[in-house]
Amino acid sequence: MRFESTRRRLSERQADTVDRLTASAVAVLHEEGFAGLTVRAVASRAGVAPATAYTYFSSKEHLVAEVFWRRLAQAPEPDPVDGGRIDRVVAVLRGIALLMVDEPALAGAVTSALLGRDPDVEHLRTRIGIEIRRRLGDALGPGPDPDLVETLELLYSGALVHAGMGYGSYQRLADRLETSVKLILE
Repeated sequence: MRFESTRRRLSERQADTVDRLTASAVAVLHEEGFAGLTVRAVASRAGVAPATAYTYFSSKEHLVAEVFWRRLAQAPEPDPVDGGRIDRVVAVLRGIALLMVDEPALAGAVTSALLGRDPDVEHLRTRIGIEIRRRLGDALGPGPDPDLVETLELLYSGALVHAGMGYGSYQRLADRLETSVKLILE
């Protein structure tokens, strides 16, 4: 699956470069953590010049936000007709929460990155929010109450910050989301 860059449309060659950069960002995060992640280090690992990396990514936060966007966009969606409304909403939120369950460095970096003010991060944060809202709306069924969708979005985003601050694992986050969804929807 090819992704459109947040900054411009890409040729096949450019898309390959962006793929290498995002994969390299994950590798550097695993080795160095978010504090040690730099666009320059990612460029070196990807085998491109730093100027090339900055052509595609304005900051390390932008790079990490792109990694999360790609993971979310590639994540399978639960079937909107399987189970009841509660089961479908739980499946959506659990699926998103578990995208990085085995990668605590990436998960913490995503939380930090998505809180940034970089305009490219803001653009991705909006795209991510729209996608999560769409998935929640689909899970709730036709004509979902906008206040209910927003409540579930706030539940998820608060849980993401909570886990990103180290107050529990992403597995525990997924379990707590399930409990919270049941409290809200039952």
